[in-house]
Amino acid sequence: MNALSLPDIASQNARQALPLEWVGMCGVALPVLIKGKQHAATADAGVSLDDGEARGIHMSRLYLALEVLESQELNPLLFKKILQRFLDSHDDLSICAYLKIHSQVLLKRPALVSPLSGWKSYPVSIAASLKTGMFHVELKIEVTYSSTCPCSAALARQLIQQQFANDFSNKPLQHTEVLTWLGSTQGIVATPHSQRSTACIQVHLNTELQNFPIDMIINEAERALGTAVQTAVKRADEQAFALANGQNLMFCEDAARRLNVALKTAPGVKGFKLKVVHAESLHSHDAVAESRWNWRA
Repeated sequence: MNALSLPDIASQNARQALPLEWVGMCGVALPVLIKGKQHAATADAGVSLDDGEARGIHMSRLYLALEVLESQELNPLLFKKILQRFLDSHDDLSICAYLKIHSQVLLKRPALVSPLSGWKSYPVSIAASLKTGMFHVELKIEVTYSSTCPCSAALARQLIQQQFANDFSNKPLQHTEVLTWLGSTQGIVATPHSQRSTACIQVHLNTELQNFPIDMIINEAERALGTAVQTAVKRADEQAFALANGQNLMFCEDAARRLNVALKTAPGVKGFKLKVVHAESLHSHDAVAESRWNWRA
């Protein structure tokens, strides 16, 4: 049996004529190039099936169009070319094409004080669409940080004040004695609660950008929050991290507002949607805040 005689069931007419908004593949494993480095990734690739009479699309054509990702740097123009290839290979079936890439970007991050450094992993997704000639691209990044509750900090300070009053009422203060008291569990009787927190940042990008501003978005977010989680640390770094948390007390609302202000001035960002989640150590539920600017619904 030669190849020409193989049955092509997908070319048959559908039993029930109905267009479909998205048809394709999810979780396609492949390598991608980001800033010259290869990263493991998965791709979701699809097109609309606007010909309601058609039984299905040509998924192998989408798969083969993804091969370029392993040898060319990820950038908006490459996404647009791939999406156009999706449509060219389905010119009789589809008018919309979609591509989403999921990966993890590793960045070397220095310690706060010591000369140590270590790698941090940031989940990254890039989603693009080409619909009737309109190209749209979004970048989604997750950033982890520490958040110390302002209310808890105030309550802890009040307990320390009360303990100080109990221990030193009607007693002449001696500098050495007070200094020792401040460094003991007898004096610092309470500490505020903090938690590992996550900022999920989704931005609309200028489609004329030469590259995806992944590092820039991460750096702007961590700078705005002030308490990015650390990698390798010595005790001096841990102390500096405690100081950073004490100087950056924040509710989830505070974190969302800080990120909003920072992202509005980020180059190449046309709009954004963000969500911060503080995984409460006090409660069994999370504290969550969302914000958006110039976001297309």
